[in-house]
Amino acid sequence: MLRSFLRNLTHGPLTRLLRRFVAVGVLTAGVQQLLLWLFLDWASLNYLLGALIAIEITIVLSYVLNNAWTFERSQNTGWGSYLVGLLKTNLIRGSAIPIQLGILYALVEWLLVPFFAPDGVAIVLIGNGVAILISGIYRFVLDATWTWG
Repeated sequence: MLRSFLRNLTHGPLTRLLRRFVAVGVLTAGVQQLLLWLFLDWASLNYLLGALIAIEITIVLSYVLNNAWTFERSQNTGWGSYLVGLLKTNLIRGSAIPIQLGILYALVEWLLVPFFAPDGVAIVLIGNGVAILISGIYRFVLDATWTWG
């Protein structure tokens, strides 16, 4: 069963969607990391507040890109459906914010700081990258089935 599931991800009907979703995710993760770095280094925000703001900005960017490219066959068009889709993705991705921030907090406070204490910004960025990956699976499943399903 697991083998069949993995084969469908590389050669099945979800392959194209998954690849595009990952490409958008990589781009927006880079944007999120850049924003977080700016919020920490230049604005001196608390890392959790900076991550929260960066996440919300990239939620909107992800929706715009995924609607136009990843889910082009079922994209939300017209003001009404576009805004409803944006609301849905905000609910989904908003529900992933506690997951991502919780993972970030756990990594920074309990795992990374004790081992890599000298550079706080780098620690936060590493933790945020891991949190993005883990919460990304959750976001893909819900976005694919509900926002554009």
